[in-house]
Amino acid sequence: MDAEERAGQRNTRLLLIVVVTAILISVLNQTFVNVVVPDIRQDYGATQGQAGWVITGYLLVFAVGIPLYGRIADLYSLRYTFALGLLLLAAGSLACALAPSLPLLVAGRVLQAAGASAIPALGFASVAKALPPGSRGTALGLLSSSVGAGAAIGPVLGGFVAGLTGWHVLFYLTLLLAALLIPGALYALPGTADGGSTKPAGFMAAVQHFDVPGGLSLALAAGLALFGVTQGQVVGFSSPISWGSFVAAGFLAAFFAWRIRAASDPFVTPHLFRNKAFLAASVTGFFMMFCNVGSLVLVPLLLSEVNGLSAAGIGLVLAPGALVVAVLSPIAGRLSDRFGPRTLVRVGLVVIGLSTFSVSAFAAGASAVAVAVGMLGLSVGFSMVNSPNANAAAASLSPEESGVGLGIYQMLFFLGGGFGPAVAATFLAVRQGSESGALNPLFVASSAPFSDAFLLLTAATVVSFVAAFGLKKSVGKGGKGGKDA
Repeated sequence: MDAEERAGQRNTRLLLIVVVTAILISVLNQTFVNVVVPDIRQDYGATQGQAGWVITGYLLVFAVGIPLYGRIADLYSLRYTFALGLLLLAAGSLACALAPSLPLLVAGRVLQAAGASAIPALGFASVAKALPPGSRGTALGLLSSSVGAGAAIGPVLGGFVAGLTGWHVLFYLTLLLAALLIPGALYALPGTADGGSTKPAGFMAAVQHFDVPGGLSLALAAGLALFGVTQGQVVGFSSPISWGSFVAAGFLAAFFAWRIRAASDPFVTPHLFRNKAFLAASVTGFFMMFCNVGSLVLVPLLLSEVNGLSAAGIGLVLAPGALVVAVLSPIAGRLSDRFGPRTLVRVGLVVIGLSTFSVSAFAAGASAVAVAVGMLGLSVGFSMVNSPNANAAAASLSPEESGVGLGIYQMLFFLGGGFGPAVAATFLAVRQGSESGALNPLFVASSAPFSDAFLLLTAATVVSFVAAFGLKKSVGKGGKGGKDA
């Protein structure tokens, strides 16, 4: 191995360290805040609805920012854009830590989200640009494992640090870690020259090529759809604020569809939405996250309301699954490089579907151990699907649209995680009010409403499984799955 190859390997390792750590920080920043919202509410004397904007404001801006950053990465330096995201995350964290009032804390969270939304979009894009097809799976698996690790560590870290020193320290911790990553991002991530000759030369040229109406219409459509579903869960889907948000999101999506056909330099070319392999990966990711996050929200409700478990007991049930995701995701990513993603994704979705169906049939109202077994199976299936499906999405995109394509993929992935809990919780409430028997013919436990809710999530997995037939068999060079479908 010559010196140039060794230097390339070192740069790749540093890139992965920076991106994996950044994703871990962004996940921690979401999960630990969920734990300390009651403390924030008490400190500021706020109502539950007011304090909820600490989470809602962050999620809305996060959803809006993901596709915009993806397009920016195609037009300008991924390196500088990622560093800017980290800088905004650090600045928002400082504003949160020093906020004297709840409105200023929410403003700080919005600024955090404006930076943090760069991390998943550009993190996956950096792997797609820096590594050739057939060599990305393990790297994408490491990115996915950092999500699992953050989900497992975040609530524990948040509770421990907030109890020991106060919740403000959590934001100082995010500030410190984000600031430390900026030099590494500036050194290791691909820059303007690494993106190919099709990039506009310079920042101002990139700005001139950025389709603002197209980008904003897509981003706002995503944000309004997420706002509509979150408000529907709180005040009902028949409320004007909920269905009005959906109507506005629909109009903006229609405008976006028109704009990418009419503009001379569109936000994304219409060809992307005729790319069957990309659409298959996006639909698979949306419904897989719908099921996964929906389950992660329903299980604590089930264990608390039916089994009477404490928060610590619920954490013990969920922690093994998060650990499994952290351990298995890199392995699944490596296997998707070797054997192709399609078979692995489909097998993983079968495991997820069987797990949620088993909770619906046998565990909803039974022992906590039965629930834990079902969730462990779901985590195994999620590990088999997540990074291979991202690998399939990256392999379906041209280098010129890898940033915006993966940004849209991550946006839909995130929206699936937002829709799943809201729809599942609303369906649960409807079934609890109906007092009818379980829809699952194999139901043998004691809580029919929760059984029905998990059956709904199983149906989402079936949709994801059908969509997965459109994935590529292989991921290009290095894959051994045969010719692409």
